[in-house]
Amino acid sequence: MRIAKVIGNIWATRKEERLAGLKLLIVRPLDVCSGSCDRAPVVAADLIGAGVGETVIVVSGSSARSAVGDMSIPVDATVVGIVDDLELAGDGGGR
Repeated sequence: MRIAKVIGNIWATRKEERLAGLKLLIVRPLDVCSGSCDRAPVVAADLIGAGVGETVIVVSGSSARSAVGDMSIPVDATVVGIVDDLELAGDGGGR
């Protein structure tokens, strides 16, 4: 799992039919120790109704397909939670 910031939405009028009904978001992975968003954004299926500006939990690979409920759906990332608060140990989480 990764923590990411939702930075946009995607609308696709034509897409693979197994993606029908899935909301697609653009998320940028966060470095939770520094709070920076310095990695490339990715497209993630949204199962929970997250919005732009929210911090979310994202799973990828087979976990993303499993979260959607169908291992044949062509998704690489899925938003599975909205972060309300985040607390790190004083030493940066032991790193």
